[in-house]
Amino acid sequence: MNDPFKAVKVSDHVWWVGAIDWDIRDFHGYMTKRGSTYNAYLITADKVTLMDTVKAPFRDEMMARIASVINPGDIRYIVSNHSEMDHSGCLPEVIDAVRPDKVYASVMGAKTLNEIFHKDLPLTPLKDGDSLSLGNMTLSFMETRMLHWPDSMFSYLADEQVLFSQDAFGMHLASSQRFDDEVDPAVLRYEAATYFANILTPYTALITKLLARVATAGLKFRIIAPDHGPVWRKDIQGILGRYAGWAAQEKARKAVVVYGTMWHSTEKMAQAITEGLAAGSVDVKLMSMDACHRSDVAYEVLDAAALIAGSSTLNNNMLPGMADILTYLTGLKPKNLLGAAFGSYGWSGEASRQIQTMLTDLKVELMGDPLQTRHRPDRAVLSQCFDLGRLMAEKIHKKATGMNS
Repeated sequence: MNDPFKAVKVSDHVWWVGAIDWDIRDFHGYMTKRGSTYNAYLITADKVTLMDTVKAPFRDEMMARIASVINPGDIRYIVSNHSEMDHSGCLPEVIDAVRPDKVYASVMGAKTLNEIFHKDLPLTPLKDGDSLSLGNMTLSFMETRMLHWPDSMFSYLADEQVLFSQDAFGMHLASSQRFDDEVDPAVLRYEAATYFANILTPYTALITKLLARVATAGLKFRIIAPDHGPVWRKDIQGILGRYAGWAAQEKARKAVVVYGTMWHSTEKMAQAITEGLAAGSVDVKLMSMDACHRSDVAYEVLDAAALIAGSSTLNNNMLPGMADILTYLTGLKPKNLLGAAFGSYGWSGEASRQIQTMLTDLKVELMGDPLQTRHRPDRAVLSQCFDLGRLMAEKIHKKATGMNS
């Protein structure tokens, strides 16, 4: 029986030869509900070139897909756009198997790969703006440092207008479909936004500069081939525009209320705040950290204008779920947020003050001191919570100039 793994044609001389990971559900703390792909690409130029490899356990799948097009020993060049091990995990073994003439990476990529594998790999560093002749075609390279590792770079095949974008424009989505126009648009938008929110939010200023640089360079993209998820061949302007909006941290008239509760007192406060926001004509997402995953909160915060966080106090601290999400958001560094802290407590009441401190560190524009109550909130406290929501809604509307409606 022939091997079941086949390459998929992307353009005249480019083939997808990656691997599908149907089972992965966690990526550095980001819940990948729909699995992922590790995309590698084969350019069948005069000098056959492999763009990236795959996570180590998927090497045989990639090699089988390559073998459905060419003899893997015909590969002359390997280019590593990104050193992270979901794209380089089997690189040393592939080098040993195919014996290419050259293996290329960015200057930082060459350093990083040798640090990862503790081997003297035969790597040739590429600088920003370098080009590589493949005989009948040419690859050019653009450093994209910290998008999202220091080694990251784009490769551009001008002859077929294909951008190999490594982790940019990707998503964690295992699918039998290889192209954006084959995937449910709602799934595509959700997974692209979730990926951006959980992976790329800390680097929004760099993304804005990169998009401007690409526009200035006048590069034309017929295809964007990322290292995760489907290949973009239809909605290219759409994904570029969404990246521009996310990178600018454009906000909707929307608030996220996230909370942890022990005996439902803080939950009642959260519900009252939510009702106040809704009464003020603001879209609101109420998220209990007993029921929601941190990556879902990050997705909702991506376009939210306000983050309101509350917790009961446990052993002089906020609840673990709240510490988790606020620590996670601190790393992601969302910007342009209004916010407030709240919580119920029985004895000492440190939780809401700790939340206030973390929101301050996130440079959230706060609505005053934390709203606290001892034990169960009475009608007066719930009225204060409702009023907080209404006031927050008013402030969101006042800041709405330039926001999405």
